[in-house]
Amino acid sequence: MISAKARKIPTTGFAVVIVMAVLSLGAGWVQEPLQPRIDDEFAKQEKIYRRRDAGSYTANRGLSNYAEVLPTGFCDALASLGSSDRWLDIGAGEGQAILDYYAPQDPAASAEKCGGSGPKAGAVAISIEDRRTDKWKEQAASFGDDRLRYLSGKRLRQYSLDELGKFQIITDVYGGFTYTENLSRFVEKVLSLLEIGGAFYTVLPAVHLEDNTDKLGTWYKTELVDAASRPVKVCSWLKQTTGTKISCESKTGWDEPTQLIKIRKVYRDVTVPRTKLVEYIAGAPPGRRFQLEP
Repeated sequence: MISAKARKIPTTGFAVVIVMAVLSLGAGWVQEPLQPRIDDEFAKQEKIYRRRDAGSYTANRGLSNYAEVLPTGFCDALASLGSSDRWLDIGAGEGQAILDYYAPQDPAASAEKCGGSGPKAGAVAISIEDRRTDKWKEQAASFGDDRLRYLSGKRLRQYSLDELGKFQIITDVYGGFTYTENLSRFVEKVLSLLEIGGAFYTVLPAVHLEDNTDKLGTWYKTELVDAASRPVKVCSWLKQTTGTKISCESKTGWDEPTQLIKIRKVYRDVTVPRTKLVEYIAGAPPGRRFQLEP
């Protein structure tokens, strides 16, 4: 069930939303038209994207945050990239993680930073809203647009392969994977942008964990059910994707049961099991329920 805390919606009309959500449970999800209520939630979500106050999403996560929440091996993989390789960061916000990656190594540091100190890959940041800081603009001007690019104003699905190119590493830290209203199409797009052998690193909070260690009664922000409305774990669904190798790490000691996910592309042709949206409640992040299509 989608948590009230996760929704972050005004108290006005809150009870109505809860009642509607409860009525949709029971013997299974009755397939009813999504409009106009879902459209209203989408409109609320767009306002959240445009906020710059406490009600907005976090936009300034640095590379050390990425190292903490992404799957094991991310920093080593980033450090292994060469100058001809490329990294795409989805939901990059201010692009702080990329700036940290390009920052000179502190000689006094006791340990090597995430991403290493060798040659740097070209990096592309994508954000719905333009959150670039003066620091980003200075760094981009210094390294050139062929090394540091920042794209905003469109969803990932709206960019063509010609616009973005291919990447060895794609990251998403509480970005599109956590917010998208079309889960299967998002994953499909990400995989289309990966080179064979490349990997997608992401994290998903408040979900049913692959190892079943989440506590009974947990409120979930992202839920999947099959055609018969039986719960499906996100990683179990992802592992049905052809042409990939999926690994998942379950985190139960965090504030919310969280799944760390790595998807490695091993073949050119991939097929992602289709999903459809059946519930969406605006928030940072939103509450979502998807049903797998037969």
